[in-house]
Amino acid sequence: MAVKMRLRRMGQKKAPFYRIVVADSRSPRDGRFIEEIGYYDPTKEPSVIKFDEEAAKKWLATGAQPTETVGKLLKTAGIQ
Repeated sequence: MAVKMRLRRMGQKKAPFYRIVVADSRSPRDGRFIEEIGYYDPTKEPSVIKFDEEAAKKWLATGAQPTETVGKLLKTAGIQ
């Protein structure tokens, strides 16, 4: 099973925020996930990025692949 760390879109139309989840790569964007490890809100100024650092490091150590966007967020948060 290929596991990815990716964004799950939430919120109203034209007012999105995202939860950062660990999910099977075959599941749909907003479908089933294994664990929620943080959130990202681009509508605030400045953008809000919150991670559960222990969970993120655990999943990276076990081989979860972050998407390109989540990888950038991890670097911004100083985790990766």
